[in-house]
Amino acid sequence: MDHKNSHSASYAAAGVDITAGYRAVELMKKHIGRTKNEGCLDDVGGFGGLFGLPIKGMEEPVLVSGTDGCGTKVKLAILMDKHDTIGIDAVAMCVNDIICSGARPLFFLDYIACGKNYPEKIAEIVSGVAEGCVQSGAALIGGETAEHPGLMPKEDYDLAGFAVGIVDKKKIIDNSRMEEGDVVIALPSTGIHSNGFSLCRKVFDIDNNNPLLYIPREELDGKTIAEALLTPTKIYVKPVLALLEKVDVKGISHITGGGFYENIPRSIPDGLSAKIDKSAIKVLPIFKLIAEMGNIPERDMYNTYNMGVGMSIVVPAKDVPTALDTLSEHGIDGYVIGSIIKHDEKVVLE
Repeated sequence: MDHKNSHSASYAAAGVDITAGYRAVELMKKHIGRTKNEGCLDDVGGFGGLFGLPIKGMEEPVLVSGTDGCGTKVKLAILMDKHDTIGIDAVAMCVNDIICSGARPLFFLDYIACGKNYPEKIAEIVSGVAEGCVQSGAALIGGETAEHPGLMPKEDYDLAGFAVGIVDKKKIIDNSRMEEGDVVIALPSTGIHSNGFSLCRKVFDIDNNNPLLYIPREELDGKTIAEALLTPTKIYVKPVLALLEKVDVKGISHITGGGFYENIPRSIPDGLSAKIDKSAIKVLPIFKLIAEMGNIPERDMYNTYNMGVGMSIVVPAKDVPTALDTLSEHGIDGYVIGSIIKHDEKVVLE
């Protein structure tokens, strides 16, 4: 598209450079191209992203949608001037929710609000979005970059996304077949993921750019606290899709804000409970550091963070060996953390 004649000196004087937006789109196109799949029907630049639904072989195709952002994790990306991974978080928060219904992500759209449009920075952010889409098999079919002078500082931005997936109605995971004796399997997280950063900011004094953030630490395998916190959210789509082909998955929980106490109950039917063995959980060092430095009670930790478990999956006891083998084949070292019991509370940690 030719933008040579598109320039508004008056709009630029008000703080919005529309030519920077065009430049950003040109820079991000190479990243977007990596995400194309069989449903893509057009190139970026139109008024709407077009996508053809792959419904062959489905009796009753159902669309599953999800939208989310990265929370105040963006603050740390800005402080570190590292913008190429935060987009992975935006995608992960949406597609990891979608897969909990058994749906395969189809496409993704992003929304970036910024104080000033620096094309190279925007393209760097979108490169992470594209990487997240590649990891999940979703196509990046559109988005929006909005320059908001006066609403936020020039260097600040926020990022959110929206995803749509598809599943045959008869294959929707709705916990209706879950029963006593089923087993809860943990899928390890890569760290904090994208939740609880307001507490992290307080514990580590992130808003004041505490020098402690940038000192390598032995308990973090030589990483700094900032590096550990900025580690991208794990995307579980492809391993879980493979698992759905091999075993009878009865429930999936994406462990996000609210931790174990809010997320696991969302996949448990009334009258049953997930009994979680805390001693079995492989708690990551970053969570131990948060609890220690912030003097955070254990229950608050499990009610805020994933503690090293980014997703939990419920399968029949007989399917556990196959489930663990399948996850291992796709790079996930899953392990058993509990079982389904009869109980009034939907999750019991002990």
